Amino acid sequence: MASLSGRDLLSLSDLTLAELDHLLAFAADLKAGKSRPSFPQKVLGLLFRKASTRTRVSFSVAMYQLGGQVLDLHSGVTQVSRGEPTSDTARVLDRYLDVVAIRTFEQSEIQEFADYAAIPVINALTDLEHPCQILADLLTIQEEFKHLPGLTLAYLGDGNNVAHSLLLGCALVGMNVHIASPAGYEPDPGIVDQARALLGSRGKILITQDPETAVNQAQVLYTDVWASMGQESMADQRIPLFQSYQVNRELLQKASPEAIVLHCLPAHRGEEITHEVIEGPASRVWDQAENRMHAQKALLASVLAP
Repeated sequence: MASLSGRDLLSLSDLTLAELDHLLAFAADLKAGKSRPSFPQKVLGLLFRKASTRTRVSFSVAMYQLGGQVLDLHSGVTQVSRGEPTSDTARVLDRYLDVVAIRTFEQSEIQEFADYAAIPVINALTDLEHPCQILADLLTIQEEFKHLPGLTLAYLGDGNNVAHSLLLGCALVGMNVHIASPAGYEPDPGIVDQARALLGSRGKILITQDPETAVNQAQVLYTDVWASMGQESMADQRIPLFQSYQVNRELLQKASPEAIVLHCLPAHRGEEITHEVIEGPASRVWDQAENRMHAQKALLASVLAP
């Protein structure tokens, strides 16, 4: 079991390479039924301010399979919706729960919660990062290619939270990362610099506006919606800007012949990805979605370990 007892995971940069490798190996063992850790009477709280399907269900099933319980603390059923300070909520829930996963807007909110709570705090998505998604992504890529260092992942679209965590996670394991975004929609420069420091001389990080350059010889093509949660009102103005970044058959043919396609879901077929590709032979989207549960089960078991 990875030595993460009592630790927070607010960003993939919180992990060392050895810890990340261990988590991925542990997740693979859990998926194969080779390990069956049990944490009876442990309670996971899901403190979600944003809508969720995969994150909510995968965390819940993972905790149940570990023998624990789950409390769904969406903002509508807590005093958070009436303005209770994060610091107060954190200090109270710290005395009830064993671990909490938070899905919210500002990274500063989850950081403040972690500052006031002694229990492990897991970032289940913020506007800045989505680390649990990338744990599942790396597990999926590792299943396909049997290794991670030296592979190239091309991400096409908005330089959002998923792009940020892909940069950090892929850099940590020694993968090349190519990000293609329209001008003005590139990933945060600070995250890019952090990823380059993590990768060092082991590979290359490319930020470009040209999708064909990004996918050249890439083994993994990855995309996400063009307007994330909270940006729906901008969808109409974004679509014309992002149209050339669509993952379609023509773009897939410019990647490596062995390339696979990933999408963190939900997908807007006909926008960032075509129906033909997401349902085609290169798609590993459904394996990727399943792996959310296995990766998060490994993470929960690791932070709850005595």
